[in-house]
Formats: sequence, C-alpha cells, structure tokens
Amino acid sequence: MGIVLDASVTLAWLIERVDAAEVHLTNEILRQIQAQDAIVPSLWFLEVSNGILMAERRGVVTPAQSVRFLGMVDTLPIEEDRTQSALVQATALTLARACGLTAYDATYLELTVRTRRTLATFDRQLADATRKAGGRVFGDRP
Repeated sequence: MGIVLDASVTLAWLIERVDAAEVHLTNEILRQIQAQDAIVPSLWFLEVSNGILMAERRGVVTPAQSVRFLGMVDTLPIEEDRTQSALVQATALTLARACGLTAYDATYLELTVRTRRTLATFDRQLADATRKAGGRVFGDRP
C-alpha cells in the first residue's frame, strides 16, 4: 500500500501531537513509509517549510531541531509527483469546489484518487472528502 503523505503528518514527526492515538498513528505512518515509500505533490515541500518556520517563530522548535528534522525526512523514500501541475490543476479545482476544500488540500485528494494510494493526513475535512471520493485514509479500518 503506497501512501500520499500530507504536511500535517510530516510536521507531526517534528512537533509531537497531543492525542496519544495520533502519536501512535504518526509512528505507524513513519514505519510504513520506511518500509515502502510515499508520494507528495510539489506543494508539500513549501507547506512543510512553512510549518517549520511557524513552529520556530512560536518557539516550539529551534533552527537546529529543524535542520535535524529535515535531515531525517531527506532519508525517507518520499517521491515528488512529477505530473505537470497544469495537468492536475483543473481536477484539483473541481474537487476543491465540490468538497469545500482549499486548492492545496484538493491537490492531495487529486493525487490520492489518481494514484489509488492511501492518504496520510490529520486534516479531518480532507480525510472526509477522500472517503467520499472512494479513497482510503491511513488508520481507517478496512
């Protein structure tokens, strides 16, 4: 089972979640990615960078912690989706309108549906939209 990884899960490896079930899920996703792989849309890199920057500005992490975190992430088999953005833009926009998502979140949904992978996210609205579109969300029971 391949994974579409979103920024909320990625950042949970740096900024631990409060809920114990989410911490467990985060660790399971990491193990799954280490064993197989994950794919991300190109916007993931900017979303992760922005999340790190916001955490630094709030004093939650230090720049040194951020550097170590990015080093760890770089060791993971995470592949960037190479489909031209212009080719997925119309579909993502349609999904965003239909599901009440941001264009950013709809990009993850589009990638999940197109690749038939399992979405790893903590965004409840995105998870619900994925299920409604017939996709799978990591942690759901089969």
